[in-house]
Amino acid sequence: MEDRIKAVLETIRPALQKDGGDVEFIDFHEGTVTVRLKGACGNCPMSTMTLKQGIEKRLKAAIPEVVAVESL
Repeated sequence: MEDRIKAVLETIRPALQKDGGDVEFIDFHEGTVTVRLKGACGNCPMSTMTLKQGIEKRLKAAIPEVVAVESL
């Protein structure tokens, strides 16, 4: 499962890096993916939208077992 999640995150990463940020996989437990938003994404006021409307939406579409995405 971790490899599948990381593969999807790799497709998202270039867009985040373009804006000075990044995303790091932390854990997957009972349907919840935990990530860490880094760089500009860590302090951005839009980070919640990036997390839910970007990262979570893409992960749920690609991996049905993913129920939610949370950030540390």
